[in-house]
Amino acid sequence: MLGLLTERPMHPYEMAATLRSRAKEESIKLNYGSLYSVVDSLTKRGLIEPAETLRDGRRPERTVYTVTEPGRVEFADWLSELISVPVKEFTSFEAALSMLPGLPPDVVADLLRLRVHRLTSEIDAGESALRRSDTDGLPRLFSIEFEYRLTLARAELAFVQELLAELDDGRLEGYRIWRAIHETDESLPDAELIARLRSGRT
Repeated sequence: MLGLLTERPMHPYEMAATLRSRAKEESIKLNYGSLYSVVDSLTKRGLIEPAETLRDGRRPERTVYTVTEPGRVEFADWLSELISVPVKEFTSFEAALSMLPGLPPDVVADLLRLRVHRLTSEIDAGESALRRSDTDGLPRLFSIEFEYRLTLARAELAFVQELLAELDDGRLEGYRIWRAIHETDESLPDAELIARLRSGRT
């Protein structure tokens, strides 16, 4: 809300319409139903304030809000930190990679192939969306986050494809140990199993 109001004064309905037109819900976790409560909260904190009240025909009055100087400072501080400070983000896929040995190699390979398919579809859809934005005349500035997301998706796709290739030909370091864990009926401590594998007894 603060970001929108640094562009120009708006009423809440216009804020929601602007966010939707820019598809910001794809990048920010938004709840349009809580929009008015957020506006109330920002007003109480002195970060925004009513600028004027408009009436269009028989429609209800709409209050136009503008950002205050403390609101501009708050927004600038918040955005500056988001841009400049890398934050560790715990993604679901990274968590899955950390527990990869929990499934047999062949199963993981099949699942990775499925992920490749889904990532490819996601990238195709993202590229189409960017082309539509360009056709609609939306300045690149207002869709730059989609480029970022596409860049991450392409990097992930390349990583997964390489990992899959290493699984398919058994090049991944530790692959033999991993396969043996799932092929043996014995329950052995990791250290003992690894020692036996290295000695060639398993």
